[in-house]
Amino acid sequence: MKNIIILFSCIGRRVSLLRSFQTAAAELNLRPHIIGTDVTSLSAALQLCDKRHIVHRVEHADYLGQLTDIVEKDRVNLLVPTTDLDLRLLAQNTGLFEQLGCHVLISRPDVIDICQDKRRTFQFLSQNAFNTPVTMDAAEALVKRDLVFPCFLKPWDGHAGRGTAKVENRAHLEVFARRIPNCIVQEFVDGVEFTCDVFVDFDMKVRCVVPRKRIEIRGGEVSKGQTVRHEAIMSQTRALVEALGAGPGVITIQLIIDAAENIKFIEINPRFGGGVPLSIKAGADFPKWILQQMVEEEPDIEFGNFKDGLTMLRYDSEVWIDPQ
Repeated sequence: MKNIIILFSCIGRRVSLLRSFQTAAAELNLRPHIIGTDVTSLSAALQLCDKRHIVHRVEHADYLGQLTDIVEKDRVNLLVPTTDLDLRLLAQNTGLFEQLGCHVLISRPDVIDICQDKRRTFQFLSQNAFNTPVTMDAAEALVKRDLVFPCFLKPWDGHAGRGTAKVENRAHLEVFARRIPNCIVQEFVDGVEFTCDVFVDFDMKVRCVVPRKRIEIRGGEVSKGQTVRHEAIMSQTRALVEALGAGPGVITIQLIIDAAENIKFIEINPRFGGGVPLSIKAGADFPKWILQQMVEEEPDIEFGNFKDGLTMLRYDSEVWIDPQ
C-alpha cells in the first residue's frame, strides 16, 4: 500500500472534505496521512487530522515559511487550499512547493486576481461575452442619474457573503456605500441561484460540471442544496472556466437564472466550495480523481454523469476534545 501525504491549509470546518479524501484514498488502496493547518487548535477539522500544525495568519511574514517547512519536513505530496485567504500566496509560490516535491491545487496568479477582485471578474466576464450583472464602483453609482433600484452592494475583495446589502433607493445607497469597505454596486438580479463545482484535471481540461441549486444559505455557505442537470448551465460554465484558464482542481462558479431563463454569472472562486460534499455524494468524486492523477492513473470521467436531483440538508454536529 502506497503512502500519500496531504496538507490542507486553513482547514477550519472542512470535516466532510477531509473524510472524502480519506475514503477516496482507501478505495485506491492508498494509505493517506492527513495534515492540517489553522491559526487555532479549536478547529473542528484539525482534530481529525493525523498531524496538526498551528500557524500564523496568512498575512504574517512567516506564514509562507511555516508552510514550506511543513511540506519539506513532512514530505507532503499534495497541498489543498480550502479558503480564499492564502490562494494568491500559494499561486505565487507554486514553483517553491514543486521543488519540494509537492503538487499544489491552485490556479495561476493572474486567474486568482481575476477571481478575487470582483471588478476584474466583471471585466473578464463582459469581455468574454458571458452574461453578468452590471457592476460599478460606489462613487460611480452615486452620481449616476439613471441608476435602477434595487441594487446589490458588496466589497470588491469580499468573501463568504460578508458585508453585502440590497438597497432600495438612493438614500440607502449613500448610507451603505459608506458603511461597506471597498464597495461596488451591482444590478440586482432576482432569480434562482446556483453554484457549479467544476473539475479541471492536471492537464487543464474541464472534465466535469455539477450545478447545485442553492435552496438555503447560512453564513454565506449553502445549508440546503440540490443537484440539477441543466445542460445550458453546464455548457456555459465549462466555456467560462476554459476561457479563464483556471485549475487544476475544483473551481466554484456562482450564477443566477432570472425569470426569462437568462444565466448571469456572479462569482468565481478558484477552490473547493463549502457545498462540494453534495457534488461528491452525487458521483462527482473529485478527491478520488485528484488522487488518481497523483499516482499517474487516468480517472474515468463521463461529463454530466452525476445523480440529478440529489438533495443535501446540512446540520450541525460535534467534535469532542478530551482533556486527557
